Amino acid sequence: MVKVDGSNGSGLIQVRDLDKTYRRAGEDIHVLQGLNLDVAQGEFVAFMGPSGSGKTTLLNLLGGLDVPTRGSITVAGDEVTNMSASKLTEWRARHVGFVFQMYNLIPVLTAFQNVELPLLLTKLSKAERRAHVETALSVVGLADRMHHYPRQLSGGQEQRVTIARAIVSDPTFLLCDEPTGDLDRKSADEIMALIEELVRSHHKTVLMVTHDPVVAARANTTLHLEKGVLVEGTKLPQSVPAGGVA
Repeated sequence: MVKVDGSNGSGLIQVRDLDKTYRRAGEDIHVLQGLNLDVAQGEFVAFMGPSGSGKTTLLNLLGGLDVPTRGSITVAGDEVTNMSASKLTEWRARHVGFVFQMYNLIPVLTAFQNVELPLLLTKLSKAERRAHVETALSVVGLADRMHHYPRQLSGGQEQRVTIARAIVSDPTFLLCDEPTGDLDRKSADEIMALIEELVRSHHKTVLMVTHDPVVAARANTTLHLEKGVLVEGTKLPQSVPAGGVA
């Protein structure tokens, strides 16, 4: 369940009275204003809105990459907004998987090595890391490409590697910023089917920013941001599977 007013919410992710203001050229730019949101475990939420509406800023705040001007973000009982920098780094590694539009893969590393990167900061043994990486690559359908370099993969395959890297540590939730923005429609549909499968079969919570209404329609809930305010939302009926048509 997703609530945009924050009333009586007890979701996995709880956002309260969130403001984000930047100071530019002597002027205050209010990017987010008084935002309240509750997202339950296993939800797939799409955020839409015009450029500058605060979508990516919201994702950065939820992922602990930025700090709000006012308000709080709580994830699984942990209030993110009051954490020290070192604790926040540990929290991100444990709880957040990031999927970006441009993949952000390291070209001199194989798919296996790119996916393994987040695990190098953990106490897992080499054998345990290998098991995690192989499982993640199998989930995204690239077990047979693990020794390929990014230049040897298609755009859709590169994004699958990015998703494998995002899920390899079994994070609490995924943040996807325009995950299909650099892909053709066929590849985009395949990536969205994969994300839906992560929600449906692996019970992942996904929050996604997109400009594409076709992509947004694959989510359970679509929320619209306009000038930093949530202005409307739509939700699929419970009887309709994610990605289905009512």
